[in-house]
Amino acid sequence: MAAVTLKLLADGTRLRILWALLHGEHSVNELASHLGAQAPAVSQHLAKLRLARLVKVRQEGNRKFYAASDAHIARLVEEALFHAEGLMETRGTNNAPRAGTRTRGAGRARTR
Repeated sequence: MAAVTLKLLADGTRLRILWALLHGEHSVNELASHLGAQAPAVSQHLAKLRLARLVKVRQEGNRKFYAASDAHIARLVEEALFHAEGLMETRGTNNAPRAGTRTRGAGRARTR
């Protein structure tokens, strides 16, 4: 199961979707606008993430809102992005994925 989860996260679009969902729930159209992607493509990515139970969905009328499923996926995504960012900084490049404004470890004590 871990390999399946990591394989899903290996896709840049899905990783960006999850990062956005860590900051609150969004509809498909909101995510598509935020990512600069087509709504059908975002919907397909969300379907895969939902089947893997990485995201959850809430329906309000005819609209669906997606959110990260739990704190475990939040930690996994945060660690992956911060690890990649640290590697890029070590190599002296500025091409690291930007993790946004969220503070690493927000809401939990740092143990390292």
